[in-house]
Amino acid sequence: MAAHMRNRSKHGFVALAFGLAATAVCAEDNQATSDAKASRASRQHWAYQRVQSPTEPNVKQKDWVRTPIDSFILAKLEAKDLPPSTDADRATFIRRATLDTWGLIPTPEEVVAFVNDTSPEAYERLVARLLASPRYGERQARLWLDLARYADSAGFQNDLLRLNMWRYRDYVISAFNQDKPYNRFIQEQIAGDEIAPGNEEALIATGFLVGYPDNSNSRDLVQRKYQITTDITDTIGQAILGSTIGCARCHNHKSDKFTQKDYFSFQAFFANTSVNEKIPVTKGEYEREFEAAQAKWVEATKDIKARQKALIDSVREKAVKYHKERYLTDSRESIFKPVEQWTALDRWVNHRVSYVTTENDLAAFLRYSGEDKESPDFDKANWDKWLEYRKLTEELKKFDKLKPNKGSIYISGVTELGHSDSPPTYVFFGGNHERPEEEVQPAFPESLTTEKPVIISTEKSSGRRAALAGWLASPTNPLTARVFVNRVWNQYFGKGIVGTVSDFGKAGDRPTNPELLDYLADSFVRNGWSIKSLHRQILLSRTYRQASDHREDAYKADPENRLLAVFPRKRLDAEQVRDSLLVASGKLVEKVGGPSVFPPIPANLNAGPLWEASADPRDHNRRSLYIFTRRSVPYPLLEPFDMASAQQVHSKRDVTTTPLQALTLINSDQVFAWSQALAGRVIREAGPDESAQLDRLYRILFSRVPTPSEKAVLLAFLDSHGRSIIEKATDGRLSLAVPIGLKDTPSRDPLRAAAWVDLVHAVANSNEFIYRF
Repeated sequence: MAAHMRNRSKHGFVALAFGLAATAVCAEDNQATSDAKASRASRQHWAYQRVQSPTEPNVKQKDWVRTPIDSFILAKLEAKDLPPSTDADRATFIRRATLDTWGLIPTPEEVVAFVNDTSPEAYERLVARLLASPRYGERQARLWLDLARYADSAGFQNDLLRLNMWRYRDYVISAFNQDKPYNRFIQEQIAGDEIAPGNEEALIATGFLVGYPDNSNSRDLVQRKYQITTDITDTIGQAILGSTIGCARCHNHKSDKFTQKDYFSFQAFFANTSVNEKIPVTKGEYEREFEAAQAKWVEATKDIKARQKALIDSVREKAVKYHKERYLTDSRESIFKPVEQWTALDRWVNHRVSYVTTENDLAAFLRYSGEDKESPDFDKANWDKWLEYRKLTEELKKFDKLKPNKGSIYISGVTELGHSDSPPTYVFFGGNHERPEEEVQPAFPESLTTEKPVIISTEKSSGRRAALAGWLASPTNPLTARVFVNRVWNQYFGKGIVGTVSDFGKAGDRPTNPELLDYLADSFVRNGWSIKSLHRQILLSRTYRQASDHREDAYKADPENRLLAVFPRKRLDAEQVRDSLLVASGKLVEKVGGPSVFPPIPANLNAGPLWEASADPRDHNRRSLYIFTRRSVPYPLLEPFDMASAQQVHSKRDVTTTPLQALTLINSDQVFAWSQALAGRVIREAGPDESAQLDRLYRILFSRVPTPSEKAVLLAFLDSHGRSIIEKATDGRLSLAVPIGLKDTPSRDPLRAAAWVDLVHAVANSNEFIYRF
């Protein structure tokens, strides 16, 4: 017994000793793990570390501070012994704020009301009014659509119409106007069909994924699937994460810690994603208008279409087989496989074939089988059928003007085809889809997080995109909030706190004020991801209120104005130029939303059927946001002013100064017509006195009155230009362009009126008009 107890004691001591040793080892391991995490965090690139909650800096000039933003800006200025600029005058401020939030110039009445508002809440009331207007949502939508590579056509050689895409554009406008939380805004666009099944708005939101350029004639569908998922992956990487993860598709990223495995694991979230362009939509005004227009076209062409169908029906089975055989080998393996044997990849391929195949594709068999005598399908009668089919196709073109070119009865969104299993995703050697290596599963980039996706599938969907959307919209994601607040800062100040707005990696710019960036990101999330709250805070800051006048001391200390001692001047975007001209002329049609429109374009562009001007003249004067975005025919009035390209993510508008811009405004018939309307408007509103007319013109265009010297030059121009017009007379005959919209035109001196139009046209083409200060 004693021996037994001694053994027990001995064993107990050993066990106790082992336990103490294990505890010590665990403590050391925990400390090592903690040290490793701290070491990893310290080594981690700044943008991949969690957003901090920085303390508002203590500054000397406390009375200058209106929002915390000002403290962060002022602290940097005081460190350089630079004072901030004085406030801009109120007229300059309202013009600046209206252009930045609405994309339009303010009316003279709005300027006067703000200038004369003596209330302590004058600025707050102005900002509240700007953010409450539908015009705010229109302006912010345009900037988001740049990132979404939005277009109303598919691009490539056929540039087929996408008549459903305007619904996505309207969703974006509505989201900004409703102040939809940014995290929800992202989730709906990435996985609306998964997080809110059957919700029409959420389905429309997935149009974000559908915006890629597409070639319906692609014959390698496995490759096409890869190209589409690549586009989606790269778009999300740039637009939402501000990362060039796409550079890791062919090799490990050269500067950031994104591996090829990271890239394809990220792409795997979209492995089971297909597009459905025929999701029925609840019928409203636009849908009924479309159906009415389409019914007229269907009625007018039904006999021709019936004859074409009969020709194809005579060979349909062979035609379908012939068409499917045109696809490449790996595509055909899926296409000709029995339905009951389809894999997830087979479903994707066959779904794609079903929605891109047209009757014209099948008609190609008539030509082939009637022309190729070596073909086992040769039938001379088919050649005659082909000729007849082609003749009928030409007859159909006569009715093209009846065919609706705007509106639809469907939604373009994404689907997982009612199944939860996904095609496998592989790392491709060198990015070549024909050289698969290891299979990968959906995962977040390891350099950004150690978090693993929690994927909950349903009977009809894999749940992969919902998992990704949840991570993208998480408060712990180090990039999402930073990237977005930086884009908004770029909108107002012309340059982001991180200058490379879509590259927060090591090859991108470092933040000029990292504490301010994290303050904005942190407060953005704490305020419920409210976009309007973010805008409000910037608009009400003293930093935004500064004058833009040149200061030699600030220039010498900070040549690039990184510290913002002076408010940066900025040339207007293409849409701001056109839309502000419309506002000035009094011609802007302020209708919000609806199908995209086709304003007239110069005949010498020779766009033919690719651009048929809208029949309703009111459509010609809609905001530029609503102009049909045709990838093969950029709208010519916007293109010289660096409009966004719809081919890929357009992160930031270029700002160029070229002779073509001035020539466009001077020589455009449309701009000249708006100048005539503006000339008539000024006369109507100012009366017959020419000095008052000049005051009114300047108030409309520049939110100020001309200086005495400017007015003297302009009046002298009226006198001299009238004489120049007479000298240009040919055979004693004059062709005069006079103000429009006046009732007493015959009683006016036509020469003076024509000179006035040219003066208005010249002033509207000035530098001051296309810049905001």
